[in-house]
Amino acid sequence: MGADGDAEVRWALRARDHERMTAHRSTRREKPPTTPVGVIDRAAAVLDAVEAGARTLSAVRSATGLTRSTTHRLVASLEDHGFLFQVGGRGYALGPRLLGLAASAMRELPLRELARPALERLARSTGESAQLFVRDGDRRICVDTVESDQELRTIVQVGASLPLTKGSAGKVFLAWGPPPRDEEIDERLDRQIAVTARRRWADSFGEREAGVASVSAPILGPGGELLAVISVSGPASRLATLRSKSYAPAVLEAARDVEAALR
Repeated sequence: MGADGDAEVRWALRARDHERMTAHRSTRREKPPTTPVGVIDRAAAVLDAVEAGARTLSAVRSATGLTRSTTHRLVASLEDHGFLFQVGGRGYALGPRLLGLAASAMRELPLRELARPALERLARSTGESAQLFVRDGDRRICVDTVESDQELRTIVQVGASLPLTKGSAGKVFLAWGPPPRDEEIDERLDRQIAVTARRRWADSFGEREAGVASVSAPILGPGGELLAVISVSGPASRLATLRSKSYAPAVLEAARDVEAALR
């Protein structure tokens, strides 16, 4: 499959996750709330419409019932503030600013405490270091880590800010979220992101740092939204290609354990 085909698959998988999240949200709230601040209500209605799959101005206008001029002004303002962005040839999507706010909100939630047991089990079962990441705009932040007991091991400090375009955790964030605004995604990385979306885990070998390999999986919310990424990393001499595939089930199991703890 070519780069265009992989991109189409990745977009379809994201649309599917949006549909699942919308279905989940509809069971919790049949109509959006109204407040004394009408402009906030209208902006929220636009974001809800895009989340539900509205990709064009006319689709947003139809979903919200707003006038053409109001829709255009709100969409333009939300785009300027990073709450919406345009995906070339496919229309509007939720923007990276929302991910930054989500990352900040996640720091206020007990994610780290709830994920800690799964992180410790992952490090123990693989013998390698394990990390928990959240996204903050165009970066990923390590919010917790359990280091391997082995003398030769990888160390990622809590609070470390790492790129999205290098490393297995970055591929997971990009498979379930928008691309970074200031970095180009080449064809090779785009194919890897598409593969990540299909098999639901990613690996990397010497991408961020020479001699370091890792395997990562997504931690999803009840509606299929990406909350965090859990990873295991170690020296590439130990975590070779075949070994990384054998670690994937353990990383996926750890992700499912965190998801269960968050419910």
